[in-house]
Amino acid sequence: MSSIKEIQDEIVSEFEILGDDKESTIFYIMELGGGLEKFPEAERKEENIIKGCQSKVWLVANEEGGKIHYQADSNTDITKGLISLLIRVLNHRRPEEILNAQLDFIDRIGMGSIIGSQRSNGLAAMIKQMKLYAFAFQTKQNA
Repeated sequence: MSSIKEIQDEIVSEFEILGDDKESTIFYIMELGGGLEKFPEAERKEENIIKGCQSKVWLVANEEGGKIHYQADSNTDITKGLISLLIRVLNHRRPEEILNAQLDFIDRIGMGSIIGSQRSNGLAAMIKQMKLYAFAFQTKQNA
């Protein structure tokens, strides 16, 4: 399995191909959301909604063999694409890997200028929630 850094480098390379074409970049982000694993209908409930996102984003996490498996969905295509990027980087990792991850690909691809400040706040909320799950699983493992 590729490291967190290697996956981030892959994402940066994919976005570099698009250059400064903002429209193509947004379309690509929306396209990525289509690759998300089907989200369980039963998990589409209030307690799984990430607070701080403009759109609705549902996120759940389970532990499988000491690693965290995330599932997410959103009611908007661009947000779905954003969470799919985070899942691509952080899925199937040990909690400490997730907690220590420096997610620099976001700045390296200039995501802030692509998605604007409201969605940037939402992206930060998604990262925070994913790290909170990692912290909870780490605490449980160490208990």
